[in-house]
Amino acid sequence: MHFTRLAIPTVASLVAVQAHPGHDIKEEIAHIARAHEFHKRDISSCYSKLKARGHHQRTTDRRHEILQNERAKRGLPIDASIIKLRDLPELFARDSGTVLNTSHLSTTTYSPTDSFSDIFTGNNSCILVPEVTEGPFYVSGEYVRADVRETAIQSGVDLILDIQVIDTSTCEPVPDVYIDFWYANSTGTYSGVTDASVPGNINATFARGIQATGSEGATQFTAFYPGHYQGRTQHIHVATHVGGTAFPNGTYQGSTVSHIGQLFFDTSLSNQIEALTPYSTNPNPGSTTNANDGIFLQEAAFGDPVVEYSLLGSTLSEGLFGWIAFGIDPTRAESIQAAAALTSDGVVPVSGGGGGGPGGSPPNGTFPGGPNGTFSGGPRPSTSSGAATLTSSSGVGTTTTTTGRVVVRG
Repeated sequence: MHFTRLAIPTVASLVAVQAHPGHDIKEEIAHIARAHEFHKRDISSCYSKLKARGHHQRTTDRRHEILQNERAKRGLPIDASIIKLRDLPELFARDSGTVLNTSHLSTTTYSPTDSFSDIFTGNNSCILVPEVTEGPFYVSGEYVRADVRETAIQSGVDLILDIQVIDTSTCEPVPDVYIDFWYANSTGTYSGVTDASVPGNINATFARGIQATGSEGATQFTAFYPGHYQGRTQHIHVATHVGGTAFPNGTYQGSTVSHIGQLFFDTSLSNQIEALTPYSTNPNPGSTTNANDGIFLQEAAFGDPVVEYSLLGSTLSEGLFGWIAFGIDPTRAESIQAAAALTSDGVVPVSGGGGGGPGGSPPNGTFPGGPNGTFSGGPRPSTSSGAATLTSSSGVGTTTTTTGRVVVRG
């Protein structure tokens, strides 16, 4: 298969706009460039090692079972055809031009009698996503939950996403790692941060959650396909934590971050979804394509950060099933700079923290917590100072944050 290299815009030409007030894309891109310089990964041997150790077959079985279960939940035929992944001869790190010219949905279909190993363990699932910035809308201390949709107040196209984490030094799946997961909703809004157009948004929790990986280093999220906002293509943020604390109220606070990344989707897919309600009501300017997203181009220069996917049914409105794997160094420990802390007393600025998006006054009253408006298992832990330490093995950027929800800026 031949890929034509696209003319890629320079990073400088992609940073003229800000995504949200207080959100400097140029700052994020500079952060990514520094991360790539110090955290390059050799991924050439992972594909054969994972296959030889039997991980591919177990991954195949897991993803096939998930797809059947999700179809059954929606009353869709569980024996319907599955879209086949493109065929890649070997695992390799790509450049951004190749990624942009690659469709992550093939027009070829497999019937239930064909081998699912060719569908769910394509080589792309082993390409390791490089480090990127967490952005200005990360919130620490989220709920441990698989379903982050909050369907009572949000809507969109269902996305079932299977994520697997691989140790970059051993090429083995990493169990017991917590994956933080957050994205902008169908109209381009992040929950948990001040948004002048959405009163009370600081206390919202939609499109955020965290889950621990199992024995095969995998976990699943039920989400809505993300929306766009100015200057950015559709994407999902992920971060991995090792050695944090799970609280009785159902939240988790990570002590350190071992990986920060962003997952992307084919522009052709996003364009089709943007035509559907409620995405078509997005007040933000037209969606940025992958080819014009500086953060995508930085990430795609070192691998393929685009999610593989299949339709759950025969139309997009019936939902998608996606899968991807990325690599981490479990021994790595990074800290993140907090802008403000959400405690039982309201939003509390963190001394020395960065900006957390557009300004606004802290809300009064109690926290809505989860989808039903209350915390499960009791109130969120709090202290007189509202602080706990997020450490860094490098000693750079160590800050104090609360054990509750924290708005941080990259």
